[in-house]
This record gives sequence, structure tokens and C-alpha cells, in this order.
Amino acid sequence: MVNLKPREKIKLSTNPNKSDLEALNIGDVVYLDGVIYTAREGVYKKVLEEGSNLPIDLPKISATNFHCSPAAVQHEDGSFSLGAVTATASFRFSKWIGAWLKKSGAKLIIGKGGMSSKDYKDHFVPHGALYLTTVGYGTGALLGRGVKGVKSIHWKKEIGLAQAMWVIQVKNFGPLLVESDFAGNSLFERENEKIKKNIEKAYEGTKPAILKRFGETNDRTDELI
Repeated sequence: MVNLKPREKIKLSTNPNKSDLEALNIGDVVYLDGVIYTAREGVYKKVLEEGSNLPIDLPKISATNFHCSPAAVQHEDGSFSLGAVTATASFRFSKWIGAWLKKSGAKLIIGKGGMSSKDYKDHFVPHGALYLTTVGYGTGALLGRGVKGVKSIHWKKEIGLAQAMWVIQVKNFGPLLVESDFAGNSLFERENEKIKKNIEKAYEGTKPAILKRFGETNDRTDELI
């Protein structure tokens, strides 16, 4: 029986200093305190392609960009109800991430699934930024427990609730995994390399499926993700 040592829970500000970030290792478990904001393709296009001014003072207010569409509503009196905050896949924003890090001064990007080590080395490392990933699927409600309130929302009418920039106060927001480090290494890519070495053993002795969906194959070299 293998005894796994539990990882230390690290508390981190959403406006972290360089020494705090340098102390992190890929795989560390992080919880955030402070203010985060949501920004994804709608915000990126508006700022980086259309030339709109940032609606808040970044990175002074926050240096943490969450790739997320909050499960939230704004009531007639201007108040908000916000429940789950589920991350969206970050690889889709690769074309904007370098310019966004430069423009916003973001030091932490939160999302789902990570980005590539090439993105980390080309964009994150030069800007002293790290990527934090949510832990598995269906954690939106869990992360929602760390939300203490909505400070403001920007561009709701222009790009809609899902794409708008939400500015959110958080406390003990997590758990989040450190997916990249200051050298541009990726936790997912490192672990995938380990798995890849033994993947064929998992299929030894298995028979091809009798029923197949269109295009389905049992040749491991044919699969694309």
C-alpha cells in the first residue's frame, strides 16, 4: 500500500509578489484571497482587437484572470446572485494570451485543462506569470463557496453575461493546482509523458469492439485529442 503525503495548502494573494510565485512548484495546491476578474474571448477581442480601454485598473485591483462564465444573475436593484463558477478550457485563448498578459499585467491565469508548455515559455515566463488549473470537472459549486461577493460587472450589454468581465471578491478560493512554473514546465505534460510510456500495457489482451461508432478506431496511433 502506498502512503501518499498530502500536499500543503498554500494561501496566495490575487496580487501575488514575485517571491511568492517563485516559491510555487507544479502540483502545489493553492487557495486565493482577494479579487479576481473574469476575462475570456469576448473581453480579449474588445480590448486587444477593438482597442477598448480596460474598465478597471489592472493589475492594481487584481492580477488574477479567471477563464470563467459565472452561473450568476443581476437583479433589477443591481444586486447579484452568484452560485457556481466553473472554469472554461484555456487552450482556446492561446492567440490572445501573450498580448493580454502584457496589457493587463496579470500574474495568475486560472482555467481548465491548462495551456501548452510553448504558451508558458513564450508568454507566461517573459511576463512572470503562472497558470492555475481547477481540479477536475464539476467543481464549480465547490469554487463558488470561496466567492464572497460581486464587486462589479462590465460590458454586460455589449457582449452578454457569459462573456462580460465580472470582478469578484474571494476568500479561500480553491482548491487550484499549479499547472505551470517559472521555467515554463507543465504539470499535465509531465504526467502525460509518464502515462504514455505504459499506455500500450493497459490494452494488452483486449479484443476489438464488435460494435463501433462511425470513425471509431482501436489503433492508439490514430486517436487525436
